[in-house]
Amino acid sequence: MYVVKNALKCIGRSKGRNILIGIIVLVISVSACIGLSIRQAAESAKEESLSGMRVTAAISVDRQSIMQGMREGGDFDPSSFQAGMSELSELSVEEMQVYAQAESVSGFTYTLTATLNGSGDLQAVTTSDSAQEEQTGTAGAPGGPGQEFGGMGGAKTGGGPMGIQGDFTIVGYSGENAMTDFLNGTCTLTEGDMFEEGTETADCIISDELAIYNGLAVGDAIVVENPNLEGETYTLTVAGIYENSASTAASGGFMRGFSTSSDPANAIYMSYPALKSIVDTSAANAQAQTDETTGIESSTAVRASAAGTYFFANVEAYERFEEEARAMGLSDSYTITSSDLTAFEDSLVPLENLSTMAGYFLLVVLAIGAVILMVLNIFNVRERKYEVGVLTAIGMKKSKVAMQFLCEIFVVTLAAVVVGAGIGAVSSVPVTNSLLQNQIQSQQSTNQQKEMNFGRGGGFGMENEGTPPAMDGMDRSSADPGGMGQMQNYVSEISSAMNFTVLFQLLAIGVLLTLLASVVSMIFIMRYEPLKILANRD
Repeated sequence: MYVVKNALKCIGRSKGRNILIGIIVLVISVSACIGLSIRQAAESAKEESLSGMRVTAAISVDRQSIMQGMREGGDFDPSSFQAGMSELSELSVEEMQVYAQAESVSGFTYTLTATLNGSGDLQAVTTSDSAQEEQTGTAGAPGGPGQEFGGMGGAKTGGGPMGIQGDFTIVGYSGENAMTDFLNGTCTLTEGDMFEEGTETADCIISDELAIYNGLAVGDAIVVENPNLEGETYTLTVAGIYENSASTAASGGFMRGFSTSSDPANAIYMSYPALKSIVDTSAANAQAQTDETTGIESSTAVRASAAGTYFFANVEAYERFEEEARAMGLSDSYTITSSDLTAFEDSLVPLENLSTMAGYFLLVVLAIGAVILMVLNIFNVRERKYEVGVLTAIGMKKSKVAMQFLCEIFVVTLAAVVVGAGIGAVSSVPVTNSLLQNQIQSQQSTNQQKEMNFGRGGGFGMENEGTPPAMDGMDRSSADPGGMGQMQNYVSEISSAMNFTVLFQLLAIGVLLTLLASVVSMIFIMRYEPLKILANRD
């Protein structure tokens, strides 16, 4: 008790020196508080978002792995690779539904996509007079010969030339829960009714732009044609008309002049069974044909691609799914990927970069602060050498004298840490958000510069789909980094950075600084001889 009382008295007698030490520790604690808060905010953002995120995933052919395996087995043979890929198609809907029975899967939706031409008076929305010429099946272009195509509907058809790209993209949905554009508000039904879920009736909904372009109304019939076989037509009934906000956003992009089927205005939606009926009918009536130049055999059947989306309650369920799917017979030639997790990880890039920088900054501040405090403590002990000599001469053990010096600096450090924690708690959120905005701008500038290096300039104003869900307590800003017009949603703001974890870490830092600053003084005190100190006093 005497040691503590004497330490408190000494603090009052050496106000100037202790104020200087307190200011230094205060600066260190505020800087450490902000650095720790940034790191804690990044960790909390990741944990909270992952715990509440509903993850989606898809199964696709792992072409890269197949190519790598063939390369490791010897010289890569393109013809062998093409032959292998022709035997390996995308999964059919029936096969996808098998893996949807896994315990980790909480939901499953699927779609069927095909491209068809307009027949009669039906014209695709286009702003280019040469759009029709650009859609012919030239080699290397979308729909050109030589491109492989996956499963068709529920049956596997193997690979083969894709044929001619149609003017319209026809999408058949398994149900309303598969129509993500309508669920997220990108598309809105403005007239008529939605087609019935699961119906085989050829009812469809079209965009308002397509309706205006062709003078169509609800209840009208439209005729579409197989682009691979002239005269093979199918009649659809317009059940409703929808508005697509993405169509307006893409109006200035390159996609309109590139392919009319890729224009959102030319998307026609219907039920999966209805489109599947068209695809099956076309396959039943298909004719085989051989290209006179290349000798490649192809079919006139409508080409269609099936895609399935698996839903998981959390990331843990998604991670279990691959093991369950492999156990159910999924080949290693297929891979399971999640665009949600990829987008989520991309959204955290600026915050994680800032967290890394904060970590380095914290180490530098602590190192410099510890050195300064040790130097100040050395001068403190040297100035009070006579006091040390007197105390040890009257019988106080050197360990107690050292403990008194330790108590003095600990009290000063603790008070400075408490004040610094308060200042840091108030300033951590605005400072972190300000630094985060700068980091986001830096990331955007880097991405834009990369695109400019390739001669692509900025973005094309296209909207980004499949972005991760919003985080609790966080806002997202849509920022176009330039990558071919793709917009990346970065975590742009945090609402809380300070918590008990940061407080405990600050307290630990205070104790560490106290020990580091005191260790030198303890060494000096233990080496002092009281009689020599008193005898050599000036």
